[in-house]
Parts: sequence; structure tokens; C-alpha cells
Amino acid sequence: MRISELKPKTSVEKIELVIVEKEDARGFISRLGVKGRVANAVAQDGFGGRIGLTLWNDEIDRVKVDDKVCITNGWVKEWDGNLEISAGKFGKLDVLK
Repeated sequence: MRISELKPKTSVEKIELVIVEKEDARGFISRLGVKGRVANAVAQDGFGGRIGLTLWNDEIDRVKVDDKVCITNGWVKEWDGNLEISAGKFGKLDVLK
């Protein structure tokens, strides 16, 4: 799958991306009172597309700039007019070697 094929409010079966930027993590408390961490990143595919990537909790520590990652069963949303992708609650983010 390519970034150019992604649309808001859709699932992502499988996509491989390279991390090109990563911000520092920040804390949050969910509506249910659960504490966690989140960080924003930017990723690109091998076809010139770029997209925002939301990293959650342990994903933040596993991912570094220049890492190649594979997201399976992720989701896409639109935020401030830009697309963002995330593994989300039911998906998986793997760092590829």
C-alpha cells in the first residue's frame, strides 16, 4: 500500500514506511483515567509520499529516525487537514531490520 492511496477514516491492512522525523513524547490521561504517552512523527514511503505518524506508549521507545517500520491493521485519520496513520489499539507496528 502507498501513502497516496490512504483516505481518512479507513483501515490500513499493511504499509511499510521510513521514519524521517520524531518529536519528544508527551503524557496524557484517557477518558477512562488511564495514563499513557504519545509522540508525533513523520514517515515516508518509497514512492515520495509523506504522512504524520502517531506513536503510542512502547512504540515511542522502539522507533528511531531512519528506521523502517511496517504497520499492519492500522488506521488513518485526518487532523487539521492532514492525514495521520497509527497502529492504534488493534494494529501492530514492527521495526524492520
